This record gives sequence, structure tokens and C-alpha cells, in this order.
Amino acid sequence: MSNPNEQDKALTDLIISREDEVTPKVLNAMADTDDARLKELMTSLVRHVHAFIREARPTEAEFEYGLRWITRLGQLTDESHNETVLAADIFGISTLIDLINNDGMQGETMSALLGPFYRGESPECVFGESIARSDTPGVELYIKGRVLELDGSPVEGATLDIWQASPKGLYENQDPDQADYNLRGIQKTGADGRFEFHSIRPAGYPVPTFGPAGDLLKAQNRRPFRPAHVHFIVSAPERKTLITQIFTDTDEAMAADVVFGAKKQICGNLVEHTEPHPDYPNAKLPFFTCEYDFILKPGTPSFPIPPISGKAKAADQAAGDAPVEEALQDV
Repeated sequence: MSNPNEQDKALTDLIISREDEVTPKVLNAMADTDDARLKELMTSLVRHVHAFIREARPTEAEFEYGLRWITRLGQLTDESHNETVLAADIFGISTLIDLINNDGMQGETMSALLGPFYRGESPECVFGESIARSDTPGVELYIKGRVLELDGSPVEGATLDIWQASPKGLYENQDPDQADYNLRGIQKTGADGRFEFHSIRPAGYPVPTFGPAGDLLKAQNRRPFRPAHVHFIVSAPERKTLITQIFTDTDEAMAADVVFGAKKQICGNLVEHTEPHPDYPNAKLPFFTCEYDFILKPGTPSFPIPPISGKAKAADQAAGDAPVEEALQDV
């Protein structure tokens, strides 16, 4: 029979009293999970987060502000705005996840991050149709190309889900003046794998800065701009789904991408036309064209859950939390 004093000492030894005892205690508490992947993820997370805290040694006031910052991400995430995805983007986390899961080195088109503005359930547009659903001033852009296998053969029945910002730098969910699903559309390829639609040339734009993500950018003296681009999700049965972007901006703008997502491999070659062209008889001069082929590789299709599902009901944005630089002055 165990000595009661020995039992009391054993229990006392399990009670945390020093800084270096915290991490082993937490890891031990999580060790009995039956989910091996959960154990792997959480063990790594705890080790790295605890190591960061021991290195940076935040004050209690800094810790409290950090919790409020994270809370605000959720409070500002609703059907028309996703502050949580935006935060992951500006930390470079989204791009890192993209590159880990899509190496783009097997002949397929390079991927790019999804971003916080994918809404899903866009209206279908037939071959050659415009995805501008409201009066959207700007220079017309005609995009056409093919969806291909790795061997160059066409993919029939591939689906292209397309969305972009307006020349004002706003997606329709941000802008009550734009029609519902403006500059969004879905098109399927025919037997030849071809697609074609026209739109308005997008502009580079600042990511939303009215919330905690914007506060952080300001505190770090970072410019909030993304280069101009058009988003695509290209999918087909028995092929890996491609989430990507065609960039239509300068090298300088791409290098300064606030979310670190611009890639030279997926730049579109825009051609300006200042005279009538027989292939585009209804185009207003001047206009731009871009030809681009998407290459898919074999795999199982998968589709992201849209970060947003609706459209802003008013032009005003919710007020952000106190700016980071002001908050840190108080701690």
C-alpha cells in the first residue's frame, strides 16, 4: 500500500509551479487523443506557440490586446466580409498553404490563393458573354483560351468559376452600387476545351483596412495593395481542381503584393487594340485581349467553402478596433 505522503508528493510534482513546466504538462494532457493527425498538429502548434511566447515574452497587457485583436477578426466576419481570411492572407499564411499543397511543378497551371472575396454560386455565362451585370465604366477586356490535359488534349465540360474587382478596385460584395454578382460568372468548355468571355479590365486595389488586419498593416507601415488580377477556379471530373489568378499588372505591383500571392508564372499577356478587330466586332475602342490556357492534372476534384455568401447592404463599413500602434503605446 502506497505511503500517503508519497502520493501527496507525486500529485504535488504534477502541479505547475515554474515556466519550464508548462509546455510538457500541456503536451501530456493532449497525448491521449485517438486522432493521430490531430495529435501531430496540436503538438507542433503548442511547441511553436509556447516557444514564441518564451522568446518574445509578451506583457500581460500585450497578451490582452492580442486576444482582443483575434476576437475582432471574428466580429467583423459576416456574409459579405471575411476578416479572418484577410488576416491569414496578410500574414502570408494563405500563400504558404497554397504552395505546400500545390507545387505547380508537374506541368499543370500554377495555383494561387483563394482570397476573401470568393462568393460562389455565380450565374452561368454562355461562350462569349460578358460577366459585367451592371453599368461598369472601364476599358473592355476579352479573355479566351482552353482548358487542357497535361498532354495538351482539350478537356470537355470543364467549369470555370470567374470573379474579379471592378476598375474602382471593389468586388461587388463590397459595393452596393454594383449589381448582384457583377463581374462574376461560371462557364463550361465545349468539346474543344475552349472558353471565352469579356469583362472590364480590373485595377489593383487596397485590401479592406477598416478592421484589425488594416490596423496591423498601418502599424507596420505596409501598403495594402494587391496587383490587378482575375480569379479562376477551374474544375473537371477526375482532375485536381485548380484555384488560380491571372495577373494583369506591372512587376513592381506584383512584387509589392500585400498578401504575397502574385506569381510570375500566371501573368496574362494583355494586348491593347486601338483599331477594330474582326474577332471582336462589338468591342469599344480601345480594348484589351488576353489568351490563356489552363492545364489540369489528374486528381480528385475538391471545392473550397466560399469565405463569403452575400453582398454588403450599405456603403458604410463597420468601425475597426483601436489602431495597433495606439494600443501598443498604452502597454
